[in-house]
Amino acid sequence: MTLVTLLNKQVANWTVLYTKLHNYHWNVKGPQFFTLHGKFEELYNEASEHIDALAERVLSIGGTPVATLAACMQTASISEAPAGETAEQMVGSIVRDFSLLVDELKTAREAAQQADDEATADMLLSIQSGLEKHIWMLNAFLQ
Repeated sequence: MTLVTLLNKQVANWTVLYTKLHNYHWNVKGPQFFTLHGKFEELYNEASEHIDALAERVLSIGGTPVATLAACMQTASISEAPAGETAEQMVGSIVRDFSLLVDELKTAREAAQQADDEATADMLLSIQSGLEKHIWMLNAFLQ
């Protein structure tokens, strides 16, 4: 896969996650409502920043970012949220999604390094390290 293809997969994934996190923000219920309502908002705001940065990076290296919902759903490896999840299921789903993204970011970072594109590799590493921290925190919540 080309670096543009790998970056577009990330644009698509973060676009799906942006909507999924909004879904969770709006629909979380139970004793953890206040904690998770705010956390999901924090995460969808972060997702929005990643979408923009990744799409702009695609443009800066000569590609065209994926920019329709249909194309994002076709390209993404992240799935939409099913209805009726509990708060714990929501958090577990986000942990799985973030873990998948970490793996994909490592692959994209390797491609960037092979292309001698340090700026892209650095951006991807920054996203990856943020996700690893979120995974740790969300797993602590689940214990």
